[in-house]
Amino acid sequence: MNRAGIAAGFALALAVPGSRLAADIAASSALAAGPVISSEDLQFFEAKVRPVLADRCYKCHSRDADKIKGGLMLDTREGMLHGGDTGPAVSPGKPEDSLIVDAISYTDADLQMPPKGERLSDQQVADITEWIRRGAFDPRTLVAKGSSQSYGGVGREHWSFLPVRKQAVPAVADAAWCRTPIDNFILARLEENGMKPNPPADKYTLIRRATFDLTGLPPTEAEVQRYLVDDSPEAWSKVVDRLLASPHYGERWGRYWLDVARYADTKGDTPQREDPRYPFAWTYRDYVIDAFNSDKPYNEFILEQLAADRLLSDELRNSPSGVSPDQRPLAALGQ
Repeated sequence: MNRAGIAAGFALALAVPGSRLAADIAASSALAAGPVISSEDLQFFEAKVRPVLADRCYKCHSRDADKIKGGLMLDTREGMLHGGDTGPAVSPGKPEDSLIVDAISYTDADLQMPPKGERLSDQQVADITEWIRRGAFDPRTLVAKGSSQSYGGVGREHWSFLPVRKQAVPAVADAAWCRTPIDNFILARLEENGMKPNPPADKYTLIRRATFDLTGLPPTEAEVQRYLVDDSPEAWSKVVDRLLASPHYGERWGRYWLDVARYADTKGDTPQREDPRYPFAWTYRDYVIDAFNSDKPYNEFILEQLAADRLLSDELRNSPSGVSPDQRPLAALGQ
């Protein structure tokens, strides 16, 4: 049926109160709007439940949170019923089966809310427990997608949502100080605040800064002396090229990606008595280090971590008989 036919059928169903379709639509609309709440229940929620959720929970579990903890949203009825990473937060009519009651009661050492600071009072815990026992009536509704200016705690003006734009290089008073356009941006902000840049660093300080920044290690005495006596225009470039070619460069800067990827040799937290050992975790670590040292393009770096197995399957399918492609990209998947 085309869209016009669907619209006509929908209108007909609404025009015929006794039709099955009309009944289904009415039931669906009522479900979306939520159950009817008595004035007494509404007053209980507004006076005893909503203030506690807003004051103690929304900071980590709402659309305005900077980071939504555990994937749990507590600022809507739908969010509470859907729950987060560990399941529904509320089971209406069954406080004994509701995770939020366990969390605020501190009965589970691995599930406590709020995790830091002052615990909810006994009265607040009792009020939320009673609210759930009486059906967890909740007048709050899900905000339609795109109708709010906030998303995960940051607005749509966050830089990650905006298209890339070429910025105009700002004009500065001390133009002679600038060697590259980046210097203009730095100096413009300094001049805006009535500040001046520091004088250039001496060669000894410069090589120490560069070596620590790029490798995380101090320069050797021989490396320092070699740079100090090199008066050629390429002296600084040679230092930088040498540091970028060092295997320590990947070890130093690969750690930042490993932190983002939450890399570890062991699991650490094993409440279910799972095996905490990951005997081949080092293969992923070495893959990341090698990627930095070989200057692997970023798009390839990401693609291999998402689909290295599929990439190898395609290579095998297109390879001559008996020729096996390099299997090392599989380490990108932690295998």
